[in-house]
Amino acid sequence: VREPDGFTVWPGPPYPPGSSPPQRLPKTACSATSFSRDGSRLLATVASASATVYDCSSLSVIRSFDLPGLTAAALSPTGSYLQTFQKSSSPQVKNVTVWHVDTATALYQHYQKNLSKANWPMVQFSADESVACRMATNEMQFFDTNDFTKGIVYKVRLPGIAAMQLASAPGSHVAGFVPEAKGVPASVQIFSCDKDAQNQVVARRSFFRCSTVQFHWNKGSTGLLIVSQADVDKTNQSYYGETKLHYLTTDRAFEGIVPLKKEGPVHDVQWSSSGSEFAVVYGFMPAKATIFNKKCNPLHELGEGPYNTIRWNPKGRFIVIAGFGNLPGDMAFWDYSEKKLIQKAKAEWSVISEWSPDGRHFMTATTAPRLQIDNRIKIFDHTGSLQFIKEFEKLYQVDWKPESPERFGDIAELTISLNGIKIEETKKQGSRQGSKSAQTSGKAPVNVATKPAGAYRPPQSKHTAALQDKLFGGLAPTGGEMSKTALRNKKRREKQKEKKAGEGSSADDS
Repeated sequence: VREPDGFTVWPGPPYPPGSSPPQRLPKTACSATSFSRDGSRLLATVASASATVYDCSSLSVIRSFDLPGLTAAALSPTGSYLQTFQKSSSPQVKNVTVWHVDTATALYQHYQKNLSKANWPMVQFSADESVACRMATNEMQFFDTNDFTKGIVYKVRLPGIAAMQLASAPGSHVAGFVPEAKGVPASVQIFSCDKDAQNQVVARRSFFRCSTVQFHWNKGSTGLLIVSQADVDKTNQSYYGETKLHYLTTDRAFEGIVPLKKEGPVHDVQWSSSGSEFAVVYGFMPAKATIFNKKCNPLHELGEGPYNTIRWNPKGRFIVIAGFGNLPGDMAFWDYSEKKLIQKAKAEWSVISEWSPDGRHFMTATTAPRLQIDNRIKIFDHTGSLQFIKEFEKLYQVDWKPESPERFGDIAELTISLNGIKIEETKKQGSRQGSKSAQTSGKAPVNVATKPAGAYRPPQSKHTAALQDKLFGGLAPTGGEMSKTALRNKKRREKQKEKKAGEGSSADDS
């Protein structure tokens, strides 16, 4: 959790209500923080000054680097390597460095003129750090991760390359993007990372009206989703340009556009943790959400709504579709295994949203500088119930520490039918324990339709009147009350008795 005066580390939820979570690390000044992909190490940087690497288990400092002019820094997936970008006054000064963290040794250096999100980090690693490569002019260059001092060991030639993405789990393939030029369509090409087959194109997709792309590899590195974006929408339907979703497989089983059922932009796309399905939010508002298998066949529809974000639970069972940014913050929590909507919730003005690694908690955050007021963290459970909220005067960053989902067990079955099991159990407890049980059971009001007045009640349910009054918020009739019809009949009978009594007295007088 990073604020203007520094960052700290919290233990995971649940947190005690009404109090701040304890701090595992005293607040430390920094300008940026990030975890390694496996969650073993934490990087904290001070702009133009230093980078410090922490061990996440003990939160002790492993190594600190003094780096004048530091602009950006990034850890490799397991935290073995640190790469840094420093301001450089001339091409003769190599300003990008790959460091070995444990020994603080500079293993590789080169000069890079500009820094952007598209080309940072410069060196990309596979999840196990067995493959490392970088993009250069008209080619992709590969390193020997056992010995970076060898420099570039082999290259893949791709004229005009503007972006690349290495598959991470495993690092078996790499994708390169070449934008359109002089009437030649843009293209994405997939190559094998095997040195012996490095220049053979495994799969290829060409398309017009494309200036930038986003790559999404699945687990297993067998499928690649490509969101292509054009700055101008020639149909004049969208101010933000035109987007398309393409899909390529390394076995060439599918090469084409994902068949979306609604026109409009592709807002978000995410693979499941297994890599066998992917979910897409797309179309003009109200947007549509659909789940596809890896053969690009639709499996399930998640409905329509003001949505532009999708987050798939790391365990693969639960899905959140939400509308953040300039949308009002509606969220829908789905149980994908049961194919049903669990609950809807709201998290207005959210900038960040992510599942916890164990899949039990969903975090949203409103952060600066996107929003300068109402900065806060909200944590929901996997069913969409709000568990924790904390306000900040200013909040810059909040991240879960990554962990392998396999470390955690499956979530127990916690969602039960309120109309069935829960109410029946409550009634049984009421018949056994009397009014004490009724008061305990009545703490959580349940929105269930009440029985009509005059419905039969068995003798053993003598305490259910008080229980229903608690459960249904006083909507159910109690035993001492009469319905309108019964009250009307009672008054009619009383009048008839009075009339007969009057007639009897007059007869006696005569």
